[in-house]
Amino acid sequence: MLEIECVKNQIADENTYFIFNEQTTLIVDPGSDEEVLLKTLKKINRQPGAILLTHTHYDHIMGVECLRRTADFPVYVSVKEEKWLFTPNLNLSGLLRHASIKNVIVNKANEFFIEDKEYTIGGITFKVIATPGHTVGGVSFVFDNFVLTGDVLFKGTVGRTDLPTGDLDQLLASIQKKLFNLSEDLIVFPGHAKATTIGQEKRENSFFQ
Repeated sequence: MLEIECVKNQIADENTYFIFNEQTTLIVDPGSDEEVLLKTLKKINRQPGAILLTHTHYDHIMGVECLRRTADFPVYVSVKEEKWLFTPNLNLSGLLRHASIKNVIVNKANEFFIEDKEYTIGGITFKVIATPGHTVGGVSFVFDNFVLTGDVLFKGTVGRTDLPTGDLDQLLASIQKKLFNLSEDLIVFPGHAKATTIGQEKRENSFFQ
């Protein structure tokens, strides 16, 4: 049976998701609260599957290296954001002036997503779909009963497009052509804030009314 657990991190209220079955854990967008991430990993106590990144803004990658040091997690990312992992000005950490945020540098990824491909890791199957607009290499992960949308689609709204490589028209097209074609019953787990469903956003999201 597939389970999902959300950790809300503090730097930007970003969500990290642990997706696991009887044997394997996948981690999506490891955020800033390393201690909580490690405690959650230990509590779940499954074999490491992979770290999956919806995009590579600093708040979604700050916990990658602490998890890598703990277990053998290969990191999967879009090739379009390959260099963002270790380039602070691209992942935005180098542009911030907050004392609590230093330059975020993550070692190279192990794998690059093939768009519209179905993956099976440790018995967990999901499909990767390209959903650019918030960032040029943004992707979403579609499982049987839920989809993780990163910073593309939120409850009642959509992601920012005023950051580098953001594009509002592209973002709205990603949602309408890719996400809104999924089952309306799918639960949407976004990169920030609360969950929703595809159907609810099609009916109520103000950007599509």
